[in-house]
Amino acid sequence: MGNKCCSRRHDPDRPLVYPAYKKNEAGFTACPSLETRYTGEPNNRAVSRRPADIVRTRNPGACISNGGRRVVKALCAYTARAESDISFRKGDRMEVLSDAETDWWRVLHLTTRREGLVPANFVAEESSVECEDWFFPHVSRKEADKLLLAEINPRGTFLVRPAEHNPHGFSLSVKDWEEGRGYHVKHYKIKPLDNGGFYIATNQTFPSLPALVMSYTKNALGLCHVLARPCPKPEPQMWDLGPESRDKWEIPRAQIQLIKKLGQGNFGEVYYGKWCNSIEVAVKTLREGTMSKQAFLQEAAIMKKFRHKRLVALYAVCSQQEPVYIVQEYMCKGSLLEFLRNGEGKSLHFEDLVYVAAQVASGMEYLESKLLIHRDLAARNVLIGENNVAKICDFGLARVIEDNEYCPKQGSRFPVKWTAPEAIIYGRFSIKSDVWSYGILLMELFTYGQIPYPGLHGKEVIEQVERGYRMPKPVGHYLPDDIYRLMLQCWDAIPEKRPTFEFLNHYFESFTVTSEIPYREVQD
Repeated sequence: MGNKCCSRRHDPDRPLVYPAYKKNEAGFTACPSLETRYTGEPNNRAVSRRPADIVRTRNPGACISNGGRRVVKALCAYTARAESDISFRKGDRMEVLSDAETDWWRVLHLTTRREGLVPANFVAEESSVECEDWFFPHVSRKEADKLLLAEINPRGTFLVRPAEHNPHGFSLSVKDWEEGRGYHVKHYKIKPLDNGGFYIATNQTFPSLPALVMSYTKNALGLCHVLARPCPKPEPQMWDLGPESRDKWEIPRAQIQLIKKLGQGNFGEVYYGKWCNSIEVAVKTLREGTMSKQAFLQEAAIMKKFRHKRLVALYAVCSQQEPVYIVQEYMCKGSLLEFLRNGEGKSLHFEDLVYVAAQVASGMEYLESKLLIHRDLAARNVLIGENNVAKICDFGLARVIEDNEYCPKQGSRFPVKWTAPEAIIYGRFSIKSDVWSYGILLMELFTYGQIPYPGLHGKEVIEQVERGYRMPKPVGHYLPDDIYRLMLQCWDAIPEKRPTFEFLNHYFESFTVTSEIPYREVQD
């Protein structure tokens, strides 16, 4: 029997809790939030939907079993990083003693009997749908395609995710293969029943999501393939180096080991390094005099506060001596610009480029929703990780730069070719000037790293753009007319006429994607 405190009608602020189901051959035994998506007006800033912060929220109303104890289950393994946290393996059960902090919960490990902190996004309420290996709570349709199409996944690999257009529904995504089409992903709508339960086909209804999934692992019942195994999950994002640095993010320089120089930026050098000889990090060193230390620390505090899966995580700073270190998440493929020009990105297919465009727009939509401005959006400030994951870095840093060479009026290093005319001439930076820069980034992306306005220097670009000149559609690279028209909208002389990032994100998320296929009901 199910826990009676759980309503059959789902409340989006609660985890979905179901009776325990036995594992089957597929090995079902993973994280939360139902995000709805819709098409916003292209130019008007919509406030009715906010991109989800990647922050776990307290859930005091969650159903609790086990004699009143709140028990959570580990979604994957974790190795302790300090004396205050504890290690655990996937599937371990822990009792929550305190969830007063958003990111780190105090728990009692029910096997080792050790007490300590654990990252909250590595665990989920026991018997909730978030505990299921096949449940992906923060994944869009395009991301589902990317994850499922990995070569290691056989036909029938699947996942379930919140529906993008129905706040109470879900989508089932399944890897399939057909002759002439090869491997691809099919998406099925999972609709809620008014009186509780779910269905894909009206003649097959189920009391819960686990019951629905269990049934389709035994018989395809009209799906393209029987559900063979859950899609492997990426490890959850860590937002802190460890529990000790969650509040005190100025860390001793001695904890950082610089291992390999990755590149040279406008304001310093970038290194691959390790924190405490264990955790991979990227370290940016800022040359002396680049910026006011106080202004930088204020900006860094803002950068650390805002979190999104398409923004590079800022872990810590070392600012007690020069050069200042910025310690952030390490992205193994480097900058998007170098990736496209000299790395594996040279062989990306068009749909991969669209995926990168969607990810950048998603991160910028989040900044838009928080009224934050990047000021230096370009391919060089987007980093690439495994599986073509893209994340925006350095948002906000351009505001505190004191280097005259980075000044719109006189600097040779100021990114004129990426900057909107109103920002160059009048210093009017806004989210709409970021939209202009995004249009330039799209040109970089679809030309595999070509320099914008080839053959023109900074002053010539300003003069030509003021006269109405816009980069033409590239000849040597594939670029659909629709996307080029979108670029021209991003470069509208009137900032208010440029599209919102909400619109841009939806545009690329749905680009070349047909609506979810209707279920083909099978006659008995």
